[in-house]
Amino acid sequence: MKQPKELMKIAANSSVPVLIQGESGAGKEVAARYIHEQSPRRNGPFIALNCGALAQNLIESTLEGSVKGAYTGAYADQKGIVRSAHGGTLFLDEIGELPLDAQSKLLRILQERTVLPVGGSHCIHVDFRLICATNRNLKKEVLEKRFREDLFFRLNVFPIVIPPLRSRDDFEELARDLWYRICEHARRTHFEVPKTRLTIGEITALRQFKWPGNVRQLKNVLQRYALLESHGIRLEELLCEEFAMASVHEEESRQKGEQNALWAKRRAAAPKWEVIKNVLDSCEWNKSMASSKLGISRGSLCYQVRKHAGSMAEAG
Repeated sequence: MKQPKELMKIAANSSVPVLIQGESGAGKEVAARYIHEQSPRRNGPFIALNCGALAQNLIESTLEGSVKGAYTGAYADQKGIVRSAHGGTLFLDEIGELPLDAQSKLLRILQERTVLPVGGSHCIHVDFRLICATNRNLKKEVLEKRFREDLFFRLNVFPIVIPPLRSRDDFEELARDLWYRICEHARRTHFEVPKTRLTIGEITALRQFKWPGNVRQLKNVLQRYALLESHGIRLEELLCEEFAMASVHEEESRQKGEQNALWAKRRAAAPKWEVIKNVLDSCEWNKSMASSKLGISRGSLCYQVRKHAGSMAEAG
């Protein structure tokens, strides 16, 4: 199978819908922008929308626009994001978060290539290239009836999977490109970054971590370094600070998981109430003797007795 970068180049030369999948922060929007910038639509708009942030009552007007007076507060015509992407690319991030009723509206737009603004009386033709992204397994979402199957087939024409940062072969190229972009942005805002290139030692230091936040987390650390490097702060110090807290959280999660597993094991190994009651009856309800025979503490036995007191009273 071809690498994601090769697939992006192929996708750029076509107009078919693209579905980009990957973990949160893996760089799905970066990939979408790359496809747009390399495509024949590069001079057109690139309109991005996070579907997870859509207000339920504004979905229709956000997608298709509205006419003046269509609802309270509609003081002027609104184009909507689909018409805003006319001649360019519409990027729908977190498409798996789109509610089912909104999925129906999007499907109609894709089928008919028209939008009907809220309060409008006629449809308007639209020409755009669609790229979607998600960190969900949409096939599973379809099986569980949370995502329309017909819409999934419309979107999944050219799938591209962006691997997590920890699995990427182009880590050094990506880190250097991010640093270059950060430096360029700093210069445009009249902030000079002394270091123009990352050293081999710094790249090696960056490689040592798993980066659970993926490209987004790497970018954040490099932006911080760009601000603090001139103040004598080394990249290694920032990395230790960044991942020390993550290590604490991982250790807490591990310990909690082990504790839960231990309690589950104990619960599974604990004798059933029927067995406990039979032993109590045979010991004439001498709890010390019964707990010894059962191999549990007297406190655990008393807890079981209290727990089942109601059922015993009903049986009596």
